[in-house]
Amino acid sequence: MRLVIAEDLLLLREGLIRLLTATGHEVLAAVDSGPDLIAAVDTHRPDLALIDVRLPPGFRDEGLRAAIEVRTRHTPATPVIILSQYVERTYAAELLADGQGGVGYLLKDRVTDIDTFLDALERVAAGGTALDPEVIAQIFARNSRHTGLARLTPREHEVLALMAQGLSNSAIAERLVLAPVSVEKHISNLLAKLDLPLTNDTHRRVQAVLTYLNAC
Repeated sequence: MRLVIAEDLLLLREGLIRLLTATGHEVLAAVDSGPDLIAAVDTHRPDLALIDVRLPPGFRDEGLRAAIEVRTRHTPATPVIILSQYVERTYAAELLADGQGGVGYLLKDRVTDIDTFLDALERVAAGGTALDPEVIAQIFARNSRHTGLARLTPREHEVLALMAQGLSNSAIAERLVLAPVSVEKHISNLLAKLDLPLTNDTHRRVQAVLTYLNAC
């Protein structure tokens, strides 16, 4: 995978470079500001951009704003993963709003498993999602009145939340202690309740997650 990194902390930035190169990926650029990130993506057109929320000069949400800008500059949208110490709900929802997939939002202090982290990168680069459960919980708290979501059963909500984290059917079955056929049934039901058009299964899963996260 070809990546661009935007992270202002030197030690973390160098650590990410070493981790990614050691696992067979190519880091095309590693920058420390939003404008430099946008320029690097324009130049290299990476498979994935890995971006810290807080970048100079304000150290607030400059990275997230740059990620949104990056997503609008190219077609198809550049896959991005946000790394953060907190959830910025408004901009997280805006980041997801284009409905194209290829988005991740991970909390730094919960990224403790390297294999899981690398799997999230691969999944987002392929057009899927990888969202921390806390991100899902905070955005869902705002969106709980959406009519399609209101039709879901509690179990279907659980299944959809795990889909948003990027879990496969077998992983969802293991997490919820369900038979795989039961998970498939729940997913089929929730896709129907969300009135998603019949397309390939992967696209419908991403659209279900984005409906879940973007509903007003």
